[in-house]
Amino acid sequence: MSGHSKWSTIKRKKAATDAKRGKIFSKLAREIMIAARDGGGDPSANPVLRQVIQKARAANMPMDNIERAIKKGTGQGECASFQEVVYEGYAPGGVGLIVQALTDNRNRTTSEVRQIFNRYHASLSGQGSVARLFRRRGCITVPSGGVEEDRLLEIAIQAGADDVSEENGQFEIWTTPEAFSGVVEALHSANIPVTSCEVTLVPDVYIPISDPSLARTLMQFFEALEDLDDVQSVHNNADIADELISQLVESERG
Repeated sequence: MSGHSKWSTIKRKKAATDAKRGKIFSKLAREIMIAARDGGGDPSANPVLRQVIQKARAANMPMDNIERAIKKGTGQGECASFQEVVYEGYAPGGVGLIVQALTDNRNRTTSEVRQIFNRYHASLSGQGSVARLFRRRGCITVPSGGVEEDRLLEIAIQAGADDVSEENGQFEIWTTPEAFSGVVEALHSANIPVTSCEVTLVPDVYIPISDPSLARTLMQFFEALEDLDDVQSVHNNADIADELISQLVESERG
């Protein structure tokens, strides 16, 4: 089941080189606190917390940071009262997107998100209007040089994965949300390196984007939303060709 948002692929590459690691860790810590607050601080008894910890480990978040966030979530440290807020809307070109945020001030977050939507001539829409275009899937990435494909395929499928494909120098392993944790644990047990892992939203229908100007606008729009402190993730159904993304990224660097 290849076909994850190409923006997600380039975003992972940029995250590895951009000086944004502190912000990434801050967002992960917030997710860990919420999971620990809602389901307890024991990962073996809290599958949501276990999943977020796996995601944090894949991002090379230090264990001290993870443990500190768990303690805050379970009341052993100062923890703000966060709530999840989801925004749905349409970007230029008819691209649908879902913005997931964790915030201690809903009005502030809504105002910031709305300002960016307005700046890029996008429109917010009603709840469920865009969500119906997506479904939840587990996605785990493994560097292609870290394991033989046959071995990876055998381990992943036996652990419950739906599909394994190679794309952009890495393997993408797809699972149901229910099988996600088991597959990640199987990879760790087999000492297979994991680049990233998350349960994400995957579009059922993609919108092809071939115009460079529109592609640039969309990428800038998505980045502006992701740069907001309260925003945890941005999902979209834009299908921008790899070559076009690479050209735009190179032009920004040049």
